[in-house]
Amino acid sequence: MRIIFLLFFFLPIISLAQTGVISGTVRDRNTQEPLIGVTVQVMGTQLGTASNEKGTFRLESIPVGSYMVQVSYLGFQPQARYNVSVTTGNVQILNFELVPNTNELQQVEVVANRRQSAAVADLITPLSVQSLTTEEIRNNPGGNFDISKVVQVLPGVASNGTGGGSRNDLIIRGGAPNENVYYLDGIEIPLINHFTTQGSSGGATGILNVSFIEDLKVSSSAFDARYDNALASVFEFRQRYGNPERFSGNVRLSGSEFATTLEGPVGEKTTYLVSARRSYLQFLFKLLDLPIRPNYWDFQYKVDHKLKDKTSISFIGVGAIDDFSFGVPRESTPENEYILRSTPYINQWNYTTGVAVKRLVNDGYINLALSRNAFDNSLIKYEAAEEGENSTFTLNSSSRETENKLRLDVNKYKNGWRYAYGVSGQYVQFTHDIFSVIRKELRDEQNNLVQPGVTLNYNTDLDFFRYGAFGQVSKSVLDNKLGLSLGVRTDMNSFTEDGNNPIKTLSPRLALSYLINDKWTINASSGIYYKLPIYTVLGYQEDGTYLNKNADYIKSIHYVLGSEFLPRQDLRFTLEGFYKDYSNYPVSIRDGISLANQGGDFGAIGNEAVVTNGKGRAYGAEFYVQKKLTGTVFSVLSYTYVVSEFAGLDGQYVSSAWDYRHLVSGLLGKKLPRNWEFGAKYRYAGGAPATPFDLEASRRNYASLGVGILDYSKLNSARLDPFSQLDVRIDKKWNFNRVTLDLFLDIANVLSSNTPGFERYTFERNASNTGFTTTDGNALRPDGSNAIPVILENNDGNLVPTLGFIVEF
Repeated sequence: MRIIFLLFFFLPIISLAQTGVISGTVRDRNTQEPLIGVTVQVMGTQLGTASNEKGTFRLESIPVGSYMVQVSYLGFQPQARYNVSVTTGNVQILNFELVPNTNELQQVEVVANRRQSAAVADLITPLSVQSLTTEEIRNNPGGNFDISKVVQVLPGVASNGTGGGSRNDLIIRGGAPNENVYYLDGIEIPLINHFTTQGSSGGATGILNVSFIEDLKVSSSAFDARYDNALASVFEFRQRYGNPERFSGNVRLSGSEFATTLEGPVGEKTTYLVSARRSYLQFLFKLLDLPIRPNYWDFQYKVDHKLKDKTSISFIGVGAIDDFSFGVPRESTPENEYILRSTPYINQWNYTTGVAVKRLVNDGYINLALSRNAFDNSLIKYEAAEEGENSTFTLNSSSRETENKLRLDVNKYKNGWRYAYGVSGQYVQFTHDIFSVIRKELRDEQNNLVQPGVTLNYNTDLDFFRYGAFGQVSKSVLDNKLGLSLGVRTDMNSFTEDGNNPIKTLSPRLALSYLINDKWTINASSGIYYKLPIYTVLGYQEDGTYLNKNADYIKSIHYVLGSEFLPRQDLRFTLEGFYKDYSNYPVSIRDGISLANQGGDFGAIGNEAVVTNGKGRAYGAEFYVQKKLTGTVFSVLSYTYVVSEFAGLDGQYVSSAWDYRHLVSGLLGKKLPRNWEFGAKYRYAGGAPATPFDLEASRRNYASLGVGILDYSKLNSARLDPFSQLDVRIDKKWNFNRVTLDLFLDIANVLSSNTPGFERYTFERNASNTGFTTTDGNALRPDGSNAIPVILENNDGNLVPTLGFIVEF
């Protein structure tokens, strides 16, 4: 650590003035054909070039710093990239896709292009779309290079972390975490977090390496019909290709991990990107005397190869190995003991690997993707005894989800019509061997039954097929002022009783975009979307029978109306109102609540009998302003008002677990002289809904389960205090010959604001903290009748500083 401080202050003396390189490609977005002779200009300088016969370009001798890069071409709309960081260490690779500016494509798409910058928008999703570039992801204060944390600056995005947890659950416009889908270069990746919750998509920290990501597009409505199973959002990650000129890479040390990324060419037609990351949290937490020992690895690769002039192939892969175990802290506290008794051991691994082929054809292109993903999840928890743990399980679960997928889509652009169609299919295998005590059977001294037991004990070996088809078409009318997009898809499966009926999941969607003038646009959309219930629900058994085989697809109807104002190219204002109507949502027969409330804790959800007649609604409004970097300052400000309510077996709407009501986020970045940078991020969220404990049931079960039992008759009837946090980050870069060193200081929660969390139920411990205090001085009874219940507060807030570095070479 002392060496880092010395470098921080003395390296300015030996750093040298250096230059960097920008290279990349320019293509027609609609046909993917390379564009020849496109002008590429580094704004604010005299530096510029033109793309060659392959659509590639290269700019050399660019003084290090941050720039706006603009490309222009006759017959196409200009496009700009902001905050392009030029260093000596890595070549900055930019890929542009230009939109034709003729009567064949209206000005509505021109405006959409301006607003999206790196991730070009189009008529298919004319609203509810936001984007982030790799530089915005890498330099986000408090983000720790974690994409799931970075996107929280966008409107409508909340996280279970903003409700007091330490998780990466993404809540989009009041929807549950498992309502989101994620695509990496067109290949679906079910999981993007370490220590994920089975049946959900959240976890502790992100898997994806930001060094691979060129840009990210987030759609919170008006989803492209090619994407299935999305109810709340679609995340489209686009990866860059490796350096085609020389071997290079970077090494990064951040707040939780050490990462290495390597890239380069293999011959003239092939490039690669590979990375590995290793956590050191297990060592840090041991040093801090915390009982948890999270330990993970993750790996990622991408290989691009040019088969022929019009055919390219990409191989991608991402995987993770997670182990969540415990150590005995030096100091025993009630909080530490609660964690040891309540949290399961978690051992997971997952991967997604795939190959994507793109073939250019007349007036368009064809995509073919073949992929496989697997998720193996093992959870173990022991019955908690007074003096520690014995060998009796309260949870022993081992499961594996495997999907083999094939997707084919054809994309055409002709005579002003843009259309696409395609099919998808997958073979699903799900195995699950589970023993789980939900409530333990209790009897009194006369052996009378006081509380019936509820225990899951079954073994599932399920396999079935999923398949779907889609079509999408868009066109501009009324002298190119009104853009129309119509899409439809259907999804089926071979497992559920009505799964092969294509009419039941027929999901049309319509989007409109009207250009009032060159600055104002009005957008509207409505669509129907379906999602298959999670595999833990489909695989639930009793006495060897699948009880949820009659489950329906979850249905959501979206209505969105919005306006966008672009006073200039680098400044954007949006205002949107939305309403989402849910039906066919799974509802727990055992607890009577909608499963829309679940997924915000470690472990698994969905292992129970359900009825799919639940209903829900989420509605609200978003305001967003974004100032791109054209001088030395960039900023983002958003406010969202959202109401999220779901009904259980009683049919009564109550606040869901994701009903935060008010969300505020702001980001400010400043480029300073001599390669210094400053950033600040602020987040606010209204109090998360909370469910009180059933005090009697908690007393009876805590001795064995180690957790309290919630009173679902009072579901989400209470609220935590609002969440508020300010993060800051300072970067300093030094550029040498082909090497760049970036030292950064990132301080999360700089004001040490309290982080409201859910209360914890436990029993009072004795003075030496070796056991429980009892009312009669005797040993704790199994039913807890002689225990002294205690509710532990959970609202600590700590300032978390991180000093790290990035070395580019």
